Amino acid sequence: MDARRFSDPPCDACDVVTVPTRQGLEAVDILRRGAGDAVGPVIHDDGCDTLGFLVPPGTAAAWDVPGSTCTETDGRGLGLAPAPEPPVEGSDWLLPPGEADLATDPAVLRAALGEAARLIEAADSCS
Repeated sequence: MDARRFSDPPCDACDVVTVPTRQGLEAVDILRRGAGDAVGPVIHDDGCDTLGFLVPPGTAAAWDVPGSTCTETDGRGLGLAPAPEPPVEGSDWLLPPGEADLATDPAVLRAALGEAARLIEAADSCS
């Protein structure tokens, strides 16, 4: 997982939580089922290896979820507005700004990632 792929997100000062794609897609589904507006903009790399969730600035300082990283952006970015172009070379939008206007709440994302990890572990143990 290369957190540097998402080091320049499309919102001023947003941090980016990077997770493996499978866990990230499960988390997006969980967040959308719970409260449709609970998930903010999400980007994916072109190799479909990782997803990046935009979270409020300062999240990286306390982020400790195993299997993920949170990268500070120090205000680099394009602004949280509809962005037709991918925010980082070699990436694209899964949920673009405009469809998901606010950064994802880190506490809500942490819970969704935990639930996603448990679902994946349960599914894999049945194989």
